[in-house]
Amino acid sequence: MSKYTIVVLFLASLLTINVNAQTVTKDTINTTTSYVNGKEYILGGFSVTGLKKFSEETVKIFTGLRNGQPIKLPGDKLTSAIKKLYDSKQFSNVDVYLAKIDGNTVYLQFDVVELPKLNEVTITGVRKGKAKELKKEAELKEGTMVTDNLLVTTKNYYKKKFTDKGYLKTKVAINTAKDTSNINVVNMSVHIDKGSRIKIKDIRFTGNKAFSDRKLRKAMKNTKRKFFGRFWKSSKYIEEKYDEDLKSIIEKYSRQGFRDARIIKDSLIWNDDNTISLEIEVEEGKQYYFSDILFVGNKSYTDQQLQTLLKIEKGDVYNGTVLEERVKGDNTPTSDDIQTLYHNSGYLFATVNAVETKVVNDSITVEIRIREDEQATIKKVTVIGNERTNDHVVYRELRVKPGDLFSRARLIRSIREIGQLGFFDNNVTPQIKPDWQNKTADVDFTVVEKGGSQIELQGGYGGGAFIGTLGLSFNNFAIRNIFKKEAYKPIPTGDGQKLSLRLQASRSYSTYSFSFTEPWLGGKKPQSFSFSIYNSNQYQFDFTTGQVDKSKSLSIIGASVGLGKRLQWPDDYFQLSQTISYQNFKLNDYGFRVGTEVLSNATLNNLAYNINLSRSSAGPSLIFPTYGSEFSVGAKFTFPYSLVNNKDYSNLSLAEKYKWMEYYKLSLKGKWYTAFTPKLVLMTNVEGGLLGHYNSKVGSTPFERYFVGGDGLAAYQLDGRETIGLRGYENNRLSSLEGGTIYNKFQLELRYSITDKPTASIYALGFLEAGNSYDNFSNYNPFQLKRSAGLGVRIFMPAFGLLGIDFAHGFDSLPIYNGAPNAPKSGWQTHFIIGRQF
Repeated sequence: MSKYTIVVLFLASLLTINVNAQTVTKDTINTTTSYVNGKEYILGGFSVTGLKKFSEETVKIFTGLRNGQPIKLPGDKLTSAIKKLYDSKQFSNVDVYLAKIDGNTVYLQFDVVELPKLNEVTITGVRKGKAKELKKEAELKEGTMVTDNLLVTTKNYYKKKFTDKGYLKTKVAINTAKDTSNINVVNMSVHIDKGSRIKIKDIRFTGNKAFSDRKLRKAMKNTKRKFFGRFWKSSKYIEEKYDEDLKSIIEKYSRQGFRDARIIKDSLIWNDDNTISLEIEVEEGKQYYFSDILFVGNKSYTDQQLQTLLKIEKGDVYNGTVLEERVKGDNTPTSDDIQTLYHNSGYLFATVNAVETKVVNDSITVEIRIREDEQATIKKVTVIGNERTNDHVVYRELRVKPGDLFSRARLIRSIREIGQLGFFDNNVTPQIKPDWQNKTADVDFTVVEKGGSQIELQGGYGGGAFIGTLGLSFNNFAIRNIFKKEAYKPIPTGDGQKLSLRLQASRSYSTYSFSFTEPWLGGKKPQSFSFSIYNSNQYQFDFTTGQVDKSKSLSIIGASVGLGKRLQWPDDYFQLSQTISYQNFKLNDYGFRVGTEVLSNATLNNLAYNINLSRSSAGPSLIFPTYGSEFSVGAKFTFPYSLVNNKDYSNLSLAEKYKWMEYYKLSLKGKWYTAFTPKLVLMTNVEGGLLGHYNSKVGSTPFERYFVGGDGLAAYQLDGRETIGLRGYENNRLSSLEGGTIYNKFQLELRYSITDKPTASIYALGFLEAGNSYDNFSNYNPFQLKRSAGLGVRIFMPAFGLLGIDFAHGFDSLPIYNGAPNAPKSGWQTHFIIGRQF
């Protein structure tokens, strides 16, 4: 007695199963049958063979088949069952056999081969620490199914890992061996022979006439040949980067009118000294020029208006890249192009294209084809993700409102304003949902909140003393909820107010302060209100011995009230701020040198008015601005008492002369941000200040002075002194003991963003600085500067503010040496910054 066992061939779109006809003898079956192709049967049951670790019931569940269901031979259900087994990535082979047919009932047999699991991985040929890192990078975890694909991809990954580092002869061998301690488990051994690093000896060009080899090599940003002294860019060969550089060569030709230029052939040649040379053959073609430039379809703007943006004249060298940028933009927030002009005027659905219409010899006629369509209006504006910050705080800063005409410029401005709040992650990208039929658009801003409160820590060492600050800054406070218990999570937040409590101390002084700022007083207009009170106690410090005498003290109690207003003219980047401040000084045998005299016991008063006009268009981030500028001009002054009280100040004591202080201060500061790439930004800073007096018999006040040098931490800030950082020198050591009445500072700082994650923003920097402090106009020389240079890094974490360290070298000597020819230079200084930004 026998039955026929038939191997069934099923062809699905994604898999192929081999079919073999096979006869098996069984004593229990009396009849011989065969299946009818395409006929529907009832599945009477099925078995699974070849299992090692899986149970038969588990595999049956994988297939999705069930006894008693209709099934065709062949058919979709059986094909799907086989596909599910392969998709589970647990089996390397699946065969299906027809075991028996009993009338309309069929019985099947699945024969599977289970994939082995990975147990141990051993990597040799590299150091132990590197092997552990490589294992983690390739995700070779215990229990991973070992497939042919895993072996191939792992080998290719490791080979590419080292070839990208210049080890072009890297060899990787992978072997697997059964682990007898367990069922269907294998161990993997990987041997990496990276060989020696291969350098590029030379890069040669043929066929180039318009550009020299040197200029073409310069166009290759990533692929460089080796030469003595090159340390800023390695001369390794990376295929992907090399391909990018070949495109850069063509782009260089294209920018000079060689629109037909192409790379005919490039070769990699091995040299006898285990280096490589690259040979690149170019075909330049002819150089083209712009002929006529025609505007078609423009109704809202004249040809002359569009030409001022295009900035291309007949006879100019043809540059397709520049043409595209002037027509469609360069993907920067400050792009000045024709399409942006239309988008800023509401023409969201406008299309602008440059089309070459005629080529005669070396001249190309271009049409700028414009389809204006209708202006689009904003239908709805939403903000998503502000869980702690109240809606009105965000919406009041947006420059796009429902009912307004669409404007790309206002969208970019809105992104900046959200970033300037300091409550959200820097990467804010609005989603525009256009409605072509109704000529409207919805705008969705998605924000990611970061910590609005900070533990403020500042630390620095200078003048023989450690200066430390501890404080709490709540940058998104809600004072209206201060008496609501349920609002403390852990503090009332959401209204964008700022509240700060600070303690600053060193061996020679201590300061306590409280401040509060409401950025939108009344909630309807962008006008701010600020209030602060503070108390400071300073003790006599002997710079020669480093001793502090607490019996000699200066006590300061002060308060200030300020109002600020965002202006609409010349534009709404301008801010006008006004502040009235009062300070009471009590000197207890505390010596202030004023010329040849000493002011030691007195009660002094300082009632001043401060006005400041500023403009800030820097953005979009507060921490790492990439465009725009910050500019401010300010004046602080007191009433000119000596000019109206008819006192003879030449005969008054210092205590009487300065009982009511009089002075004026002028300041000018400017910062500009220039982005070379989205991550590389140059910050240029120019600033200066002047402390003046109304009456020569009174002279300059002993307070409100400038102290230049060091990390810029604001020591003694509550007596009006301004601390000006100039790295590479000790704190305050570029000013006289009394402080300067004039200062100027110049700064170049190149910043590179390493990461801008919500948890931490990190950037590295290199800087050049120059500045000085002067006691009066008689010794003022704006070109007599103290110079420095250095490197540093900044890390911004929402909970702690800005952390940083700088290594700076001062090239000049300190003023105490009076320019002596052999005076020692300041040399290397380390500045550790917590909670402050230069």
